[in-house]
Formats: sequence, C-alpha cells, structure tokens
Amino acid sequence: MRVNVAKRLMAVMLGIALAVPFLGAAPAEAQLKLRFTDGVIEPLPYALPRFIGEGGAGEVAANISSLVAQDLNGTGLFREIPASAHVSQVVSFDSAVQYQDWRAINAEALITGAVSVQGSRLVVKFRLFDVASGQQMGEGLQFAGTTQSWRRMAHKVADAVYARITGESGYFDSRIVFVSESGPKNARAKRLAVADYDGANQQFLTDSRALVLAPRFSPQGDRILYTSYASGFPQIVLMDVASGAQRALGNLPGEMTFAPRFAPDGRTVVFSSAQGGNTDIYRMDLSSGSSVRLSSAPSIETAPSFSPDGSQIVFESDRTGGSQIYVMPASGGEPRRISSGKGRYGTPVWSPRGDLIAFTKQLDGRFHIGVMRTDGTEERLLTASFLDEGPTWAPNGRVIMFTRENAGEAGVPGIFSVDITGRNPPRQVRVQGGASDPAWSPLLP
Repeated sequence: MRVNVAKRLMAVMLGIALAVPFLGAAPAEAQLKLRFTDGVIEPLPYALPRFIGEGGAGEVAANISSLVAQDLNGTGLFREIPASAHVSQVVSFDSAVQYQDWRAINAEALITGAVSVQGSRLVVKFRLFDVASGQQMGEGLQFAGTTQSWRRMAHKVADAVYARITGESGYFDSRIVFVSESGPKNARAKRLAVADYDGANQQFLTDSRALVLAPRFSPQGDRILYTSYASGFPQIVLMDVASGAQRALGNLPGEMTFAPRFAPDGRTVVFSSAQGGNTDIYRMDLSSGSSVRLSSAPSIETAPSFSPDGSQIVFESDRTGGSQIYVMPASGGEPRRISSGKGRYGTPVWSPRGDLIAFTKQLDGRFHIGVMRTDGTEERLLTASFLDEGPTWAPNGRVIMFTRENAGEAGVPGIFSVDITGRNPPRQVRVQGGASDPAWSPLLP
C-alpha cells in the first residue's frame, strides 16, 4: 500500500525564507484592530491593488495578489473593495500613499506589495496601512522562496495581514490530510491525500488497495496517524510525511484498534481498542510501545482527543445509553459527562486554544457541527444537513472543517469549513473528487 511521496511532495513542501523586515522602518503600530465578539460585525473593508511585478514578474504578482484576497475574503471578516472603485493607482512599491484617495472609497486598510523573480528565486514584499490614521502598521515584510512556492508566500502574506489586524495568528499557510473517495457509494475506493488548506496542491499518500480512515497530523505536522484495513481488521498506522515511510503500531491490545490521535507532545497517542465486544480508550508511548488502559466501562468509549496542555482527554461514550461527551484526566480515572442537550453527541475535538470543544450532533434526523465550552455550557450548533460530521480545528482555533454528504445513493462526501461564530454559511473546500474525514495541520514552518 505504501506510495513514495518524497518526490511528489517536494515541490509543495519547499522551504521559504523566514519573513524579514526590509529597509524603511515604519511608524509605531497603528490602532486599526478587528476584535472578535459574539455579536454580528461588518467585514472590514480593505483595498489590495495588484502587487507590482518587478523584472517580468507581472503574472505571478497578479496571482499572489488574487490569492491573498481570496484568503482574507474567505474568513468573512474582511471585504475587498474592487479595483474598479480605486481612486489612486499604485505604480511603484515605494510611492507615497495618498490616504485621502483610499478614505474616499471607505477603505480602512490598504495592502501594497511587489514581486520580483530572478531565475527560480521569487521575492515577495508587502506593507499594510491603517487608512484612517494615515500610518503604516508595523514594518514591511519580505518572503523569499522559489517560483514553485508562490502559493505559500501568498498564504504567508495573508497570515501576516490577518495577524496584524485581528491580533491573532492566521491559518492560511497550513495543510489538511483527508480520505479521498472515488467510485460508487457501495464500493468506494479510499486513499489518503494531503492538500493546502484551500484544497490546492493535492497529493496522494496511499493507493486504494486498502480502506483507510481517520488520518490525524502530529503536532509538528511531520507525521500522520491513520486506521488501515490492509490486514482485514482496523489497525493503526504511523506515516512519515516527508519520506512516505509507514509502519503499523505493534503490540496494541485488542482485536481491533482505531480512532488514533497524537498527544500535544507528539510522543504518545490515544486510541480505541475493541476486545470481547467492549471498546475502551488506551494510551501508547511511541518510543517504548507500551500501552496503558484509560477507561474500563462496559460500553463503547471512542474518539479521544487531548486538551492542548495534555492534562485531559475528551471522548464519546454510550455508557448512559445514547452517545454523549465525557472528559477524564489524561492518566485515566473517573470521567465526567459534559454534554446535556437532546440528541446524540460524537467525535469531540478540543480546540487548540483550549476554550472550546467541537463535536458532531445527531438530532431530529439531522446532523450538526457544534461547539461548547469545556464544561459543556454555551452549546452552539454551527451547521445542519443530511450528514455533517468529523470536525477538525484550524491552527488558530477560529475555523472548523468537517465532512458533509448529501442524501441519496449518489451522495458524494465533501470537505466544508465554517467559522465558530456561525455568522457565515459553510464553504466547500475544493479538492479533487469526493473527500471525507479531514484533519488540519499546524502552521507550516
């Protein structure tokens, strides 16, 4: 089943030089900030003139400008003012900003940039301005890489803009791993795939000879855990992303092992194991291979997920009848139930911020993706459809991806994203073919 991915991933995993400030120090940080609240807010209007192409880089400059805008607009927090409304024309990266012209079209932020190419080397630089105060926000930044990595550099620019305006880290320079699906519904071929967070640069990690489920990135993004049916029974496999090397985790207890997930330190994993008709949660040390049983109820305990500090585990259990969400210490012990609403709860995942738990809920014949506080309070349902399931968090804890499938025999699963405010409708992530069970990586290095 192994597919060599080292060469296939090389182009999209090319390193980019760290962002460095370029000459021309900016004034003190301006006051423009976008603050998150529970209320409805208007998207911040911004202008992004096409980046200047230097040395014949006009086409790639246009592509980078477009992708930066696409990233920002997709959050629902920003609204681009179309170029047709611009009063000023930016003809040089070093031109003085005519703030009155940008105020005239009600722009609150202005992004300018330039792109240059020398052989295969690509350099992108940009500045961000607070139009109302007439100040540059922080120093200008510059990214350098190869021409093949232009999408990553665009995502890095968008991340920097997002961070300066919201005060929080972005999530655009990241990847997703998922199950790519093809063929009829009753005979689906499934294989692991990775792509940029927006679905671009899709690459396959396995072939379709064995059923695969539940891929999960390590905290460093360099390894993937998933469940494979290559042996005829579910078994947990560990894969190195760069080389494609993989191995089944040995010495695991039980007849079937599944639903694996890394601890925050990346050195241990939690998973479910079925023995004699009972399913419990175990923790395994990856270096020694030793396992510890964490739950022991005569019921089904599955879908474990660590808290960001590694001290607690959230999981689903049917110990009280219907499936509900519980939290227990990472070392095991008596769990406490935190879900309390009507319906069935499953696939809980702790936010990387530590403040929320995302989950799947089945209620009145519909499936939902929702969030709740870690004590079970303030439950909010963000989506509703024939089948929504399997949430995964963006690196900054502000967006959730999940699987959505339409009704009927021809229903094809797809990956969608929704922000945790629920203000914006879910957006489909455009990958090739059907897709399910996404897992979000950390920000790329």
